[in-house]
Amino acid sequence: MKKILFLLGLLVPAMGFAQQAFTVSGKIGKVSTPALAYLLYQQGAIKVVDSALIVNGSFTIIGTVPSPSFAMLVIDHKGVGMAKLGNTPDMLNLFVDQGTISISTEKDSIKYADITGSILNDDNKQLTAQIATVMASAKKLNDDRLAATPQQAATAEFQRSIQERIKTLQNNQRGVLKTFITSHPKSFLSLIVLSQLGKQNTETAELDRLFETLDWTIKNMEMGKVLKKSIDEARITAIGSLAPDFTQPDADGKPVKLSSFKGKYVLIDFWASWCGPCRAENPNVVKAYQKYKSKNFTILGVSLDRPNDKAAWMAAVNKDGLEWAQVSDLKYWSNAAAALYFVQSIPANFLLDPAGKIIAKNLRGTDLEDKLAELLAK
Repeated sequence: MKKILFLLGLLVPAMGFAQQAFTVSGKIGKVSTPALAYLLYQQGAIKVVDSALIVNGSFTIIGTVPSPSFAMLVIDHKGVGMAKLGNTPDMLNLFVDQGTISISTEKDSIKYADITGSILNDDNKQLTAQIATVMASAKKLNDDRLAATPQQAATAEFQRSIQERIKTLQNNQRGVLKTFITSHPKSFLSLIVLSQLGKQNTETAELDRLFETLDWTIKNMEMGKVLKKSIDEARITAIGSLAPDFTQPDADGKPVKLSSFKGKYVLIDFWASWCGPCRAENPNVVKAYQKYKSKNFTILGVSLDRPNDKAAWMAAVNKDGLEWAQVSDLKYWSNAAAALYFVQSIPANFLLDPAGKIIAKNLRGTDLEDKLAELLAK
């Protein structure tokens, strides 16, 4: 159930609103006692697990939330308890908000159920259908990657093709999400979607524009206020902004200051020895560095390695051939530089011009080399 609890933790509606009463009324085929229905949701900052006996396929769960909440409905067919259901239980994702939500299916599994009586869940059903084409394309891309031989996968042409397809998928997904937001200004789901866009390298100005399209009732929800604050903070590291300065120690304990690299194009590269995607990306970064290090370009690596993991950090630096300056305060996700740049996932990078201004972010695959070619090839 770790996956379920983690997903519930992604969306934490804030305290401070009048409690909204909800009822989940279910009818699941011929499922009956000793079967149980569990509803997992957030009540403010508290994770709640409610349950009800299923009798002749029917059950009712009543609760309250301060604002709409992502939830999971899990069916325990044998009444053995949540802890014994494993990682793939019979479950259904939904939202709980004020009013009665009806869950029904003639089959004996909740995953086939229809959800009615809730505008928010109707919105989610609509968005899921709109994004289905993108998801199908993503599956096809992944299948193609897995089907490639090691020799094919190692070629520059194959890697570039995959990167281009990934970019197209990402752009298509963003397009669907942006259209949903602008066409559903009064939906709580638009707030969630906008929050997700903020984690997908969407430019701050675009996030701000989309936020302003939301209805005032959505903006003034606590989650809306938190999102607005995060958008305002993100301006600090938006493209066109002067990169915040910081100082961190290198492996020998010598302080290294970002501003000491002024006069060069600098890539601030956030990574860690334990980060698989970072290590997979390192060959692309090494290639770009070797090609442009003599053309006024350098890199400052910032590792989010754990305390007491200096040896693992240095071993990764040596194994991956990272010849540029490397710093870390060895504070894992509490790394001060990562916090300053609002880094929420790695790998992450910021490209600075010689004046210290941010001119690009999160350049992956061939993107870094292509950008440097645009800037430095001449």
